[in-house]
Amino acid sequence: MALPDYQSLMLPLLKYAGTRNCEVTTGEAVEALAQELNLTEEDLREMLPSGAQSTFGNRVGWAATYMKKAGLLEPTRRGYYRNY
Repeated sequence: MALPDYQSLMLPLLKYAGTRNCEVTTGEAVEALAQELNLTEEDLREMLPSGAQSTFGNRVGWAATYMKKAGLLEPTRRGYYRNY
């Protein structure tokens, strides 16, 4: 399966954050969304060309960034956010 782009991850991320009554970390979101989307271990091992970060983790991070800028997620501290 091809990894979803960050735009496709925005709604699942917003729904996941909405189900939590506390802060969410990007790491928690990556795990939850990977399970929800039935991604394989091979999908999750795919790295960016720089080799510094997983592609899926990067895309979840960008989805969160744009949703924070749009006012849909509230940044609480570095790497943490919650649904408004």
